[in-house]
Amino acid sequence: MSTDAGALHCPNCGSPVSAGVRACPYCHAELATVSCPSCFALMFAGSAYCPHCGAAAARLGTENTKTACPGCRKDMRRVQVGPTSLLECSACGGVWVDAPTFERLCADREAQAAVLNVRAEAPGAPGSDPGRPVTHPIETVRYRPCPSCGRLMNRVNFAKISGTVVDVCKGHGTFLDSGELHQIVTFIHDGGLERSRQRQIDDVKQAESDLRAAELSRSVREAMLPDPSAQRWTGPDIFELLRRLRE
Repeated sequence: MSTDAGALHCPNCGSPVSAGVRACPYCHAELATVSCPSCFALMFAGSAYCPHCGAAAARLGTENTKTACPGCRKDMRRVQVGPTSLLECSACGGVWVDAPTFERLCADREAQAAVLNVRAEAPGAPGSDPGRPVTHPIETVRYRPCPSCGRLMNRVNFAKISGTVVDVCKGHGTFLDSGELHQIVTFIHDGGLERSRQRQIDDVKQAESDLRAAELSRSVREAMLPDPSAQRWTGPDIFELLRRLRE
């Protein structure tokens, strides 16, 4: 998407700067461009608002909290990523998203765009490059406590086919290890939810087909067994059952 370079200003000193430069020619501050979470035009990282549409920048100020991180038990901080408010651990990079916010994030294009354009992981954390899948060493599965109720959360493969296993407390929220929120949003953008829904539909159809076949098979077996008290089955009846079973 083309942008008006003259509309970009250094977030440090406010001077007009072209989009392609790596440092402000006036104050020499290092510059990096990201996409606006609303209109996707280029803007400088660190700007409070998009110079093209006026939308708030993806990541705003942080606020310390006393909420313990389910992963490492350090205090988490509240951050604003685009329209999404979440808790982030600066020690391990884990993220806690409450249930309504997570549901909205999965459906909101603007919220997903903000996540894709922001490094939400702890600075210097392994795999913190948002363009590269995060790999974790093989370790013993640990069940984490929910920060809201303290009960151990369930480990769930998001959408059943994403391959990203997250910690979920039904009704309270979802905890994601460093990089997993970005993985989930990328999965959604690549059509993962549609594939998951289609897989569920196919599984239901297969289960119904298996059930019908089992019922017909049982009917055939019962027809073959001698039972003086039962109605006698004739040859055409049995052939009809076999025909239905083949179908």
